[in-house]
Amino acid sequence: MARWCYRHRLVVLLLWLGALFGLGVAGTTAGTDYANVFSLPNTDSKTAYDEMTKAFPERAGDTDTVVWKTDEGTVRDRAVRDRIEPALKDIAAMKGVGEVSSPYGSGPGASAQISREGGGTIAYARITFTQQANEVPKDLVQDVVDRARAAGRDGLQVELGGQAITRIQEPPQGLSEAVGIAAAAVVLFLAFGSLFAMALPIVVAVMGVGTGLMSTALISHVTDVPEVAPLLGSLIGLGVGIDYALFIVTRHRRGIERGLAPEESAVQALNTSGRAVLFAGGTVCIALAGMLVMNLRFLDGVVIATSLTVVLSVLAAITLLPALLGLLGPRVLSRRRRRRLAEQGPEPAEPSGLAARWAAYVQRRPRTIGAAAVVVMLVLAVPVLSLRLGATDQGNHKTSTTTRQAYDLLAEGFGPGFNGPLQVVVPDGADASGLVARIRTTEGVAQVAAAPPAHGVSVVQVVPTTSPQSVETDELIDRLRADVIPEAGVEAHVGGVTAVFKDFAAVTGDRLPYFIGTIITLGFLLLLVAFRSLVVPLTAALMNLIAAAASFGVLVAIFQWGWGAEALGLGKEGPITAFLPVIMLSLLFGLSMDYQVFLVSRMHEEWVHTKDNARAVRVGLAETSRVINCAALIMVCVFSAFVLSGDTEGAMAGIGLAAAVALDAFVLRTALVPAVMFLLGRANWWLPRGLDRRLPHLAVEPREAPAPAAPAPGTGRAAGATVVHGFLRTPDGDPLAGAEVALAATGGRPLDRVESLADGSYIVAVPAPDTYVLTVTAPGRNADPVVRRVTVGDEPLVYDVEVAADADAVR
Repeated sequence: MARWCYRHRLVVLLLWLGALFGLGVAGTTAGTDYANVFSLPNTDSKTAYDEMTKAFPERAGDTDTVVWKTDEGTVRDRAVRDRIEPALKDIAAMKGVGEVSSPYGSGPGASAQISREGGGTIAYARITFTQQANEVPKDLVQDVVDRARAAGRDGLQVELGGQAITRIQEPPQGLSEAVGIAAAAVVLFLAFGSLFAMALPIVVAVMGVGTGLMSTALISHVTDVPEVAPLLGSLIGLGVGIDYALFIVTRHRRGIERGLAPEESAVQALNTSGRAVLFAGGTVCIALAGMLVMNLRFLDGVVIATSLTVVLSVLAAITLLPALLGLLGPRVLSRRRRRRLAEQGPEPAEPSGLAARWAAYVQRRPRTIGAAAVVVMLVLAVPVLSLRLGATDQGNHKTSTTTRQAYDLLAEGFGPGFNGPLQVVVPDGADASGLVARIRTTEGVAQVAAAPPAHGVSVVQVVPTTSPQSVETDELIDRLRADVIPEAGVEAHVGGVTAVFKDFAAVTGDRLPYFIGTIITLGFLLLLVAFRSLVVPLTAALMNLIAAAASFGVLVAIFQWGWGAEALGLGKEGPITAFLPVIMLSLLFGLSMDYQVFLVSRMHEEWVHTKDNARAVRVGLAETSRVINCAALIMVCVFSAFVLSGDTEGAMAGIGLAAAVALDAFVLRTALVPAVMFLLGRANWWLPRGLDRRLPHLAVEPREAPAPAAPAPGTGRAAGATVVHGFLRTPDGDPLAGAEVALAATGGRPLDRVESLADGSYIVAVPAPDTYVLTVTAPGRNADPVVRRVTVGDEPLVYDVEVAADADAVR
């Protein structure tokens, strides 16, 4: 398939562009129908919601609030009324506004909309739109905000709160994605040194995310997809899309630099790294599907959006990317690298540079490095012990926003619990008077108001003395359910937004261990089959748990404890959103599996061919750590940019995943995992024979060269195997003794290594006829080694090499 896409590149490109524009037109025509469904079946808050829907079916529109405060006199003064009342009348006359309830009206509840605290200096009006918040046109909302705030003046503060108001405070759509892509572009340019190579992963990721988001918008018309799902889909899609393309492009560039033609290099890159990308993408989707174990309806839409975006990102990486590689040809390398390749020939297969030196350092001091990594992770994980799940609201917005100031004014004038009232619903026409009396005397209750019964349902509004996010409010809900309602002798249910989020957090916390167990088990089984080892998947499972604990520790410190939250523009501290651990653990599991697969697959490949654990771990780390760290740095940039999304949940997910990826790549995969594998030695690859026979075989990467065949009868050597031999000479004709001669497959796998003898002769074994890379490193020289491609047939190949003073071969 890779070869077909490479050769038919224009067809592939047109198909992708057609899909992108086609979905775009369909999405624009159909619009979106996102819906936040937090309620859970078989919970008290869901029962209360269902009963209220029966009693008040007409209350379908979103209700927002206008709040004002005067510094002089009271809000009843004529000077205040003359400014506020005309504004409320203008708002009520706007098309799309259903009703405006003013404190200056004649209704029975009007006087309650003026604060008693502070002598009546704060009041509010409720604005009921004819549609839900996500359907109200932003232009209408902006007109409401402009008209209301225009009534303010010095000494009269006017603010607005509500879901519709929150929507117009969000930064321009796509801002966080654009910033993340720009940061990723800088990292890619520094890594590749080529504008063309830099653009490849970005184009692939944008295509995958673009088609994924537009498909999600269309799917929202047939199933419940929450508003946060597209944000999370673009977050994970950009991350994995850029990373997957990066792995393949890096392998492709390495193939060209080692002497392969561009088409053969692209095919080999897709047949090796592309297969690993398919495996990694599958593990991410499996991890995301693990959220279904939670049986939370809200998460179903998140699974659909994120999994669809990941699938399309993988599809773009294995089809669109080879087509783009065909368009670029050798220009995927920078001019400097192309010139060097033409002048000096292919590069050596043996890894070198900083990555190789770090791998050797870890091999020498595995205990020290492993202990240091464990200490870092445990220190960062300490805050997770105080993790509290809950929900964010407008009290967590930045202090500069009108929604946060409206929230604070309502809390000041009517008490902190006014922003999250509870609804106690009494069905079946039961008498609620006794219950109202008991609730009024309950600890933690500030106000109680019973609405007239409708359709046999009575609703009692309860305002707590504490804020919606406080532990005391949760305790009040438990007290009402466990003590107050049973003592009143009536059937009643506690509902309202605060109760819904409390139930959501409780159910999530109860089911979280099963979810963690499911994804850890799936990861263990996948790695067990892929690497034929018990220790490798056990190590990976433990590392995933350590990474999760440390990343949640960072989340708690920033969002729950408030360390640096205001400085980062994240607003006020509060509990961690209840559904976030499930989403983050799914994504973290998938991304960790990606890095584990790319790291260990190279180690496993080396182990299979050499049976030398130390060499396998050292070579695997040296060859993959640079690309893993580069990929992680890109993901950190993309995820961190979602702080700019204006969505608290998106910011939490972005920072949490950025921390998780940074710790996983820079601490676990680069230090702790190789240190542990050096210490465990051959035990890393142990698998009982009986289990090995029963497990299915799954190759993450194909073999790069044929394995040596069994010795042919009577020959003493493997069938098809041969040798390359010859003499190493200086330009003066003197023999070059002690030089290192290495033979490797064109894909980079080392095959044989010897030193030249006193007469300059050498001989290296070749497993089968093919094209190989021969590298000669002169003793005591700092110059670059000599690298040549040699093609070996059925007979031994005589290949003499002349090594000049600058280590550049002339023959």
